[in-house]
Amino acid sequence: MSTGPDKLWRAPVAHAPVRATVRLPGSKSLTNRALVLAALADGTGVVRRALRSRDTELMAAALTALGSHVDSAGDDWVISPGELTGDVDIDCGLAGTVMRFVPPVAALARGEVRFDGDEHARSRPMAGVLAALRDLGADVHDAGRGTLPFAVAGTGSVRGGTVTIDASASSQFVSALLLAGARYDDGVDVRHEGKPVPSLPHVEMTVACLRERGVVVDDGDANRWRVLPGPIGAVDTTIEPDLSNAAPFLMLAMTSGGAVTVPGWPRSTTQAGDQLRDLLARMGGEVTHDDDGLSVRGTGTITGLEADLHEVGELVPALAALCALADSPSHLSGIAHIRGHETDRLAALATELRGLGAEVEERVDGLTIHPRALHGGTFHTYADHRMAHAAVLIGSAVDGVAVEDVATTGKTFPGFADVWAGLFEERVA
Repeated sequence: MSTGPDKLWRAPVAHAPVRATVRLPGSKSLTNRALVLAALADGTGVVRRALRSRDTELMAAALTALGSHVDSAGDDWVISPGELTGDVDIDCGLAGTVMRFVPPVAALARGEVRFDGDEHARSRPMAGVLAALRDLGADVHDAGRGTLPFAVAGTGSVRGGTVTIDASASSQFVSALLLAGARYDDGVDVRHEGKPVPSLPHVEMTVACLRERGVVVDDGDANRWRVLPGPIGAVDTTIEPDLSNAAPFLMLAMTSGGAVTVPGWPRSTTQAGDQLRDLLARMGGEVTHDDDGLSVRGTGTITGLEADLHEVGELVPALAALCALADSPSHLSGIAHIRGHETDRLAALATELRGLGAEVEERVDGLTIHPRALHGGTFHTYADHRMAHAAVLIGSAVDGVAVEDVATTGKTFPGFADVWAGLFEERVA
């Protein structure tokens, strides 16, 4: 199971039911929102159980470069806001939250802030955020690309006000403006025009995070979010487990005929991963949510899924893999926007699943998957952690699946491969 020089990792196969309890690291989405708001707050704040991963460390480094101090030495991260200053370079890596959430903060700094990231990051859509910042009074230079690299030249303040954007490519466009909006002179009044905003639970998450810190947000009208100007309160907050990271583990119960429990599953949450409860039940899993957490038991049947996954695009790779192992066809729709994620996930899934013998029809906004006997082979991840989740899940049921660059899972779950392999090792010990 080791990773060789060619970065291939042989996925373990479940030859017996896997029965396990899996504790998840904290949510990346919540951690990075908490870090941004703490850096803009009116005092020192603490982020407990913060996720320590490449994306969150990039966020901490970006905010520190801009003048805040992020002490991440312990499990609880302490953030002390500072005067925002420019003339710095920000490495976004492949993190959408860094490349989208930090520029509105940088607009409040004095001096130029330059943004760039990994090669794949330069194809991720940014035009909506950059155009909105210009409309709100910020000085942005991107040579007309609408992608990385770009620069924001700040003067210490941003006028703010009303702005109309097309956020159909990413809900992060909306969240980015809302997170910094309270620090703008006139606040922000963000109005969306275009196709439906994907992953709306993430916008609801942003609104909840703002309100937790005393920021007044009016989201009573569809496709409109207004943040009033004012202080952002310093708070101590505890990060929930990353529920989307639970997907391959809970699905392993179904592919192996076992049972997996994720403790600490919140009773109420804005995380999109909470929809796994309904989705896995529809696919034949026996799902229980109680004081022990969320548990899924395999019943020996995996049923195909017909679903509009517009709000939960991050779950699509793992769900598509499970659908490829189902006993009836699946039709996944409403997910054209995931073509602009870490990679074009629809094209990548169609290519890699076909490479293992699946019959997959790639459409503009989704995938249709028909049951077929699968075989081993190399599954490429495209530097995308969710693609790696799909790969290991297929590998749990199909011998000979080699995962290219399984280490990309460190984006949201450092040590994922060891945890995953350990579930199988316990069975054969």
